[in-house]
This record gives sequence, structure tokens and C-alpha cells, in this order.
Amino acid sequence: MKKSNLLKHSLSYLAISLGTSFAASTASADLLEEVQERGVLNVGTEFHFAPFAYLDNGQQSGLNLELMERVAEELEVSINWIDLPWPSVLPGLEAGNYDFVAGPAMITQERKLRYNFTLPIADATVAILKRADDDSIQTPEDISGKAAGGGRGTAQLEQLKAFAAELPEPPTITEYVDYSQTYADLAAGRIDAVANSLPNIAYTATQRPMFEVVHPPFGQPAYFGYMARNDEESASLVEAINEVLLSMHEDGSLAELQTKWFGEPMDVPSEDFEPEI
Repeated sequence: MKKSNLLKHSLSYLAISLGTSFAASTASADLLEEVQERGVLNVGTEFHFAPFAYLDNGQQSGLNLELMERVAEELEVSINWIDLPWPSVLPGLEAGNYDFVAGPAMITQERKLRYNFTLPIADATVAILKRADDDSIQTPEDISGKAAGGGRGTAQLEQLKAFAAELPEPPTITEYVDYSQTYADLAAGRIDAVANSLPNIAYTATQRPMFEVVHPPFGQPAYFGYMARNDEESASLVEAINEVLLSMHEDGSLAELQTKWFGEPMDVPSEDFEPEI
């Protein structure tokens, strides 16, 4: 992958507490103006969420990187990435440790009240991943009585719990800090299924043929988006990023990125919408 000279890559928790430029200043009434003045957009994320964000031979890769390169170019800033375990990412945003989160995160009714989301960037409907040689799971309902895993603090996990509660024998659910551990336990046979959004598990199955996606997805239709704090100061930044996303809709570059990383373009809203979940 072409390395962008726009990007500065931070993997250290220490970086959060050192630079005064990391937090969105409460003295500023316009976060976009502040970001452009400092020349750096501080972005929280997790590097264990392929194909959106992951490490390839120690180098950051994925759709988030390429999409945010376009944002950085349009805003004329560089990106400072802060890699954290997902359960720490949203609390860090609320604490003002960075300006923006490019997780991405599933857009839900509850989250939309708490955060200012961008337009959707991808489908996020939840489905099941199993071992390809496990013939006992043919439909999502077949995880009844088995062991399943999901990401701690994720909307995908909440959908798994709701689905499991309706089954004749709810599966035992293990919560994981990151999906790398979840997939490792699935491969080792310590769990029988993983619940995650369809783009993630479809990509994982193409990279690791020992896994297979269970169709159809069991979750309600959902979408991924990026987010900022839900305050007046952050509104300008989200509006500017939405303008970039709209231009990517129009010139086809968003569909090109989706095809590159998911295997096909995705039909996602290009205007504000009310989530079903």
C-alpha cells in the first residue's frame, strides 16, 4: 500500500497525555478551525478490526486509513492515529483525548443521541462466522446451546445477546477485548461461533478459508459511521467530513474503496437517517 506522508501514526497510550494538541480545546468554539490551525486531526481507533483497520507486518492498513487520507487531503491536515482497545476508544473521545473516532462504530439510536455521527461508510448488519468444517451450524439459530463470542462494548455483541435470548437454549457468550482473540478462539475450538458485522467476517473468511460465513445475517439492517463528540464545537468538523464523504459518493471513490476492501460496493445512505436499532 502506498504510504501517505500526511499520516502520523501513534501507537502509544503515552501520546494521549503528552501533547496539548491532542484534546479538543474547550476554549475554542469551532473544532474544525482548531484542527486546521494546528494542522493535525487526532483520531482514535482500534487496529484489530479488519478490513477497516489492522496491522500488516507492523504497518497500519485498511479502509479507515485510505478513507481518512482523502479527508486529510481535503482538510489540508495530517492524521495522528491513536490505537486503543475498543472499550477505551469511545470513553477517550468523551474525555477529549482526541478529536474524532474512525473505528468505525455501528450507528444505533442510543449512540446517535450521545455522539455526532458522520454519514455511513459501510453496511454493518451482524452475522455469524463459524469453522468451515462445523456442519452443525447451518443457520444462525444453530448456535443455540453452543459457545459464541463477540467484542466487548460493541453494538454487535448487544445484538448477539438479544438474538441468543430468543433461542431455545441460549448459547454461552464470551466477551473479548478485540476480535483477533475472538477469531483465535474460534480457530482453536474454544468457541463455536463469532458474531460480527458482515463486512468484517466476510473479509476474515476470504483471508482464512478455515472460516465460513453463516447466511443469512441475523441482525437488523445497520450501518457503520465515524463520530465526534455531540457538542457545538465538534459540529463543524463532522459537517466538513460529511462534505468529503458526499463528494466520494458522487465521484465513485467510496464505492471503489468498498469494492477493494469488501469485495463489492455497498448501498449506504448519503443523507441523515434514523437507525432501526
